[in-house]
Amino acid sequence: MTAPAPTVVVLDYGSGNVRSAVRALERVGAQVELTADPDAVAAADGLVVPGVGAFAAVMAGLAGVGAPRMIERRLAGGRPVLGICVGQQVLFSAGVEHGERTDGLDQWPGLVERLEAPVVPHMGWSTVTPPEGSVLFDGIADERFYFVHSYAARTAPEYVRVTWAEHGHPFVAAVENGALSATQFHPEKSGDAGAQLLRNWLATLR
Repeated sequence: MTAPAPTVVVLDYGSGNVRSAVRALERVGAQVELTADPDAVAAADGLVVPGVGAFAAVMAGLAGVGAPRMIERRLAGGRPVLGICVGQQVLFSAGVEHGERTDGLDQWPGLVERLEAPVVPHMGWSTVTPPEGSVLFDGIADERFYFVHSYAARTAPEYVRVTWAEHGHPFVAAVENGALSATQFHPEKSGDAGAQLLRNWLATLR
């Protein structure tokens, strides 16, 4: 008997271009709903927190639908959450953009700051360096992933599994921390490697 498809909610809080994330998850076998309904968020096997644009705007959008509490409640119960792009950044303590500091969700200590590199934004395909035992990058450690960002976390706590990438300086490309995972790059735009990363994440939901 075939196991039922895992259910995933992509959090709908006004972030742009989330349809590509929905389609990518559907293609790798998830049953996906785009919603901010608290009951649906609580019931889903997995929650994806997308994010495009400015840190402060994403935090305002999340607050507007009560997402910080929904995310906190899922994690308290050991229920998987995946942040993507600015959806990773807001999991850190704070972000600084144009001199303005905005508090994040503070799941991990760390500050999101502008990249220091000859060319910003960092846009295109880059390799990453995952840690030993990474679940997300199982079988795809040598692949390239698609980044579009001007800001990133440059540090992360020692108790999480950090995948690093480099643009001017090393930055946090992905984090794995129990039920909470996140990527700075866009797996939904990263071709076969991104699809496999999403499959790897879905496998943790069962």
